[in-house]
Amino acid sequence: MATKQRGRPRSFDRETALEKALRTFWEQGYETTSVSDLTRELGIGAPSLYAAFGDKRTLFAEVLQRYAVSYGAFGARAMDEEPTARAGVERMLREAAAEYTDPSHPHGCLVIHAAVNCATPEVEQTLRDQRNANIASFEDRIKAAVASGELPRDTDAAALARYVGAVLQGLSQQSRDGATREELEAVAEMSMRAWPASEPVGSTH
Repeated sequence: MATKQRGRPRSFDRETALEKALRTFWEQGYETTSVSDLTRELGIGAPSLYAAFGDKRTLFAEVLQRYAVSYGAFGARAMDEEPTARAGVERMLREAAAEYTDPSHPHGCLVIHAAVNCATPEVEQTLRDQRNANIASFEDRIKAAVASGELPRDTDAAALARYVGAVLQGLSQQSRDGATREELEAVAEMSMRAWPASEPVGSTH
């Protein structure tokens, strides 16, 4: 008697399969990952893949959500938990150096790497929107730091936020090119030298 589960092995575990899909996209990028790559890595047939996740683009959207709350969560966590914008950015860059070179998973950032050679407009736009949203969140935090007096009033929040985003993207690419954690930590430390000095206490200008 046919059921909705037909074609899916009884041993199929959706969470395990989703993790394998995440790592496949992370390693290969979106465009160069084929459905056959996914079925091979997940150990399931195409009908089971489509039944569980929909098409490749739908699966990738779910992968992005999973990445954001797992491997990619360190940035938002650092910015939320640290008392100052500077401390948040410094921690985020330091943790990026560790996360992007962790030998237990593909190097770099999935959101950055998956966009390389991406020829699917909808996916390319989704990834661009996510990166721009990250930069916008940096800018909001920097503006709050200016308003509170942590940073000088003439700080260009938009430029500083984009600078932080550029450093993060650079760390991701260099990790893919073989840079070590220590080398990336040195880059993170050097990049913080560009951070504006705090407003002197009692400053009136």
